[in-house]
Amino acid sequence: MWKYILKRLLYLIPVLFGVTLLVYIIMSVAPGDPAKAILGDQATPEAIAQLREELGLDDPIIVQYLRYAKGLLKGDLGTSYKSKGPVITEIAARIPTTLKLTFSAIIIAVIVAIPLGVVAAIKQNTLFDGLSMFIALLGISMPIFWLGILLLIQFAQKLGWFPSSGAESWKSFVLPGIALGFHSMASIARTTRSSMLEVIRQDYIRTARSKGMPYNQVVTQHALPNALIPTITVVGLQIGALMAGSVLTESVFSLPGIGRLIIFSIQGRDIPVVLGCILVFTIVFSIVNLLVDLLYAYVDPRIKAQYS
Repeated sequence: MWKYILKRLLYLIPVLFGVTLLVYIIMSVAPGDPAKAILGDQATPEAIAQLREELGLDDPIIVQYLRYAKGLLKGDLGTSYKSKGPVITEIAARIPTTLKLTFSAIIIAVIVAIPLGVVAAIKQNTLFDGLSMFIALLGISMPIFWLGILLLIQFAQKLGWFPSSGAESWKSFVLPGIALGFHSMASIARTTRSSMLEVIRQDYIRTARSKGMPYNQVVTQHALPNALIPTITVVGLQIGALMAGSVLTESVFSLPGIGRLIIFSIQGRDIPVVLGCILVFTIVFSIVNLLVDLLYAYVDPRIKAQYS
């Protein structure tokens, strides 16, 4: 097990450098001049040229990236072009908000989706099944930002139940969590339903029922654990989708998180901050995927034997 974990963590190193290289190239060839974005439109060509030289922007892209990678190996994410402060400090101040938003969204999605998918499978082709799958289809089709605006209008402005911006209390994450988690809830519910339908038709389920075991006990003790493998996979993948979705959600609800920081940094051509944010997203997503793989071992003993 520990050898497997160590191998997965070692695989993370080339992934991180590959992601940062790709983002660095994209940001470098994108239209716009970081020096001009920092100094403003009124800056003189001489001032822009001097700042470009100070930032090393006149060097070839590969030289700039190697300089950045050298600092990355030392744990240095660079210095922000805008604030002149360490990138790691700016990210550290904002990452708690993004993590709270992401995990509140996935918790809301899982709590609603798994029971919804299980009951829909048990009551296949009934009104409940059709209604739950309609809700799932609606969740997959509805844009996050549009749902967020609807929630703000109804529950923040009209009813005043929740704040419309900021991250001062747990109430600040309810509406963003629902808006962000609704799409994930739909995907998890559909996967759970499909997996449960396949499992409850297996021979061992019919055998357990023929022995007189209560149906609820058959579902919770035999069917559900075996049906959770695909669901766990989808939940792990949704973590990455939720972190990506946090960019829009934090903008709609004015949350001071990494997603909003990325938008401001892209607009200001602050390449070190963009790279640092993408790096954090990649690390979190990779670690979550590792935890999901390890969770398989506790759900299915056959998978645990493969890690031994």
